[in-house]
Amino acid sequence: MINRDDMLELTRRMTPKRTCFSRVAGCYVTYDDEFGYMIDGTFNIHFGKLTESEKKTNLEVAKTIPFADTNKQLKEYAFPKDSGRKDSMWGLLTGLKETELKDDALLTILYEVIMEKYKGLSEYAIMVYFGTYDIPFKGTDGQWNEGSEEIYDFVICAIAPYSGDYEVGKPEFGFLFPAFSDRSADRDKIDIYNIDPDDENTDLMKLILNWH
Repeated sequence: MINRDDMLELTRRMTPKRTCFSRVAGCYVTYDDEFGYMIDGTFNIHFGKLTESEKKTNLEVAKTIPFADTNKQLKEYAFPKDSGRKDSMWGLLTGLKETELKDDALLTILYEVIMEKYKGLSEYAIMVYFGTYDIPFKGTDGQWNEGSEEIYDFVICAIAPYSGDYEVGKPEFGFLFPAFSDRSADRDKIDIYNIDPDDENTDLMKLILNWH
């Protein structure tokens, strides 16, 4: 079960003045009757180089995932523990996290495997964020103290509709990796978001949890 307070703590660093994000990457996907889903452009930029308006928009998209209704829209799942995990989605996401989204080849693989299974929208954006949260000490009295317990590096991915001049809307699907559990990184788990908990993207979820 996801602790709501953990997610709220994480979102407190998702503001324009105190952002935990250092990079955002993504692609725009369109649908063609002849060729199917196709990438209509990609980007990869340091978060600090965005305009104030772009920062605000991107923060709203990214924050949707951890701020979602916990244990309903946002649920925690464990990756299979087997010998092939390094060649699975777990390995891909670990690589994206460790390279801080600076490896475009890994990002392209992520886009392609998502496009293979996600059929929810005719046009959508795949947005990927890299963030770092310096987890502060929290005393037994619940007060924040100086110093750090752990550095939590993470990736948020959001799939959202877009329109007009690539204006991205509210995410339909997404995930937070590694899971943020008990105020710590749990690299064996992932938090997956579905905007409609009664209509989950099961094909995409199976891909994330079992892809080889």
